[in-house]
Amino acid sequence: MILRGRRMYGGVVEGEALVTRERISGWGGMDPRSGTIIEIGHELRGVSFAGRILVFPAAKGSSAWSHYFHLARLAGKAPAGLLVGRVCTRSALGAAVLKVPALTDFDRDPVEAIRTGDRLRVDADAGIVEILGR
Repeated sequence: MILRGRRMYGGVVEGEALVTRERISGWGGMDPRSGTIIEIGHELRGVSFAGRILVFPAAKGSSAWSHYFHLARLAGKAPAGLLVGRVCTRSALGAAVLKVPALTDFDRDPVEAIRTGDRLRVDADAGIVEILGR
């Protein structure tokens, strides 16, 4: 299966998907030292996105969102890529500071089409996400 989207930040990456139906917060929502979601009540609480392709509907919170993801990159715990259902200034700036392939504005909802553990190939330059295997 192939999804088509709009580039937020270019590049190509292949890796394992980590999917959430919930928005993700930077400040208070994740630990940048480990890349772990820490928000109380979040469905991914205790799960690390480090080295995985993070698939989520949207960012939430303040402008500190990009700062916390930048700190995760500096700690070597950043996601390998971002697939964001709905872009906003937080997620767009986050993609730029992370410097990882990132797409948004898909022809299908990536949260519905992709499952955690799926192997993905993200070509953000071409605007394509390929689900390689489940």
